[in-house]
Amino acid sequence: MVDVSQHELVPEHSILEEDAVEDVLAEYDVDRTDLPKTTRTDPALKDIDAEPEVGDVVEIVRDSRTTDEATVYRLVVE
Repeated sequence: MVDVSQHELVPEHSILEEDAVEDVLAEYDVDRTDLPKTTRTDPALKDIDAEPEVGDVVEIVRDSRTTDEATVYRLVVE
């Protein structure tokens, strides 16, 4: 079986620490629930212990054509 989370085209995913989440929310002037969502069962999150009950936020760092990297954030839900 293929491990999607290890594929070269899947960007780096990591759980943000709570203080970093607060910084992101303040920078964009949004609430945690305003962030785009991703499910805990997303194959790219297989190796990450993201917990929706806690309100974990995942940082995704992608390659970008216009900037070297593009960072996006997703709230983990059931």
